[in-house]
Amino acid sequence: MLRIHFSADDLARVRMAAGPDALWESILSFHRLRDRRGSLVFGEWRSEARVRLKGETRLLAQLVPPRGYFPDFLTPAEGRDGLEAGLAALRATPAERLRAEVALTAVHRSPLRVPPARLEPLSEGRADAVGRLVDALHAYHRAAVEPYWPHVRARVEADRAARGRALLDGGAAELLASLPPVLRWRAPVLEADYPVDRELHLKGRGLLLQPSFFCRGTPVVLRDPSLPPVLVYPVQHSAESALPEAAGASLGRLVGHTRSAVLQAIRHGCTTSELARRAGVSLASASQHAAVLRESGLVVTLRHGNAVLHTLTPLGAALLRGGVPGEPRADPGAEPRPEPRPYARNGPVTS
Repeated sequence: MLRIHFSADDLARVRMAAGPDALWESILSFHRLRDRRGSLVFGEWRSEARVRLKGETRLLAQLVPPRGYFPDFLTPAEGRDGLEAGLAALRATPAERLRAEVALTAVHRSPLRVPPARLEPLSEGRADAVGRLVDALHAYHRAAVEPYWPHVRARVEADRAARGRALLDGGAAELLASLPPVLRWRAPVLEADYPVDRELHLKGRGLLLQPSFFCRGTPVVLRDPSLPPVLVYPVQHSAESALPEAAGASLGRLVGHTRSAVLQAIRHGCTTSELARRAGVSLASASQHAAVLRESGLVVTLRHGNAVLHTLTPLGAALLRGGVPGEPRADPGAEPRPEPRPYARNGPVTS
């Protein structure tokens, strides 16, 4: 059981991540790549990703087991600002932290409690070994996650919209109560089924809620209690959640892949700087694409303080839905609850 303990100060400091985290999605997708569950959502993606991948997974497999502990340094907070920012933070990980967390990996995986020979240079903090890890993560993300990023982002944004409505309706307590069924708010404690017992006391630091497309079955928390608390939890999937061949591919063929990504990024409203970050383009390019979409009647732009806010028109929303303005989409129903015995961030799981 995982229990996260809140004080009044913690409730005041609960916040939502601005979007998907590139490194969390990469690491958690690596879990999904190696299990057979969730075929409705992940089955086609697994087949396509395996074709694209080459040797990127060999080093990652030494650090990220199918279940159990993996190092906190693989998911630095900077990953919320994009892949490059996250990888730069990973590259700057202090040698003593590398040594300690690689050793923990060995404790959880090997009866001899020694790191595999392949990880020894990383454990020693050698720059070339860290560089190889960064290169492997970068290549993996580009092959397995990046082609589907607009779809991943859209599902996370939809979850954020639901949490935002709960926060506006009833404050932080209502937000916590609205989280997916794998989490249970029993004030002042947030609980989740977990393969090991874990008590996380926030101690006035608050909690960052990070919805994740590739998280499945159970939330994940950092093992090191001294790090800023973050709770990564699975977005709720349905039949339409399945990753397409290339997210937004049909729309991309119509308006171009970059402009398709821009339109997807505006789905729930954003400023120009947020648009640039979400779509992975420059600020000037984001502004230009937004102007073209606005002139086409797909986007409306309003000034909001010192920034401008872009939102979709009904025509733009209909284009993303693949329907006509005002036409509702059928709700295919939620995916059944996941099987028991999920992986755990901070302890081994016996199968």
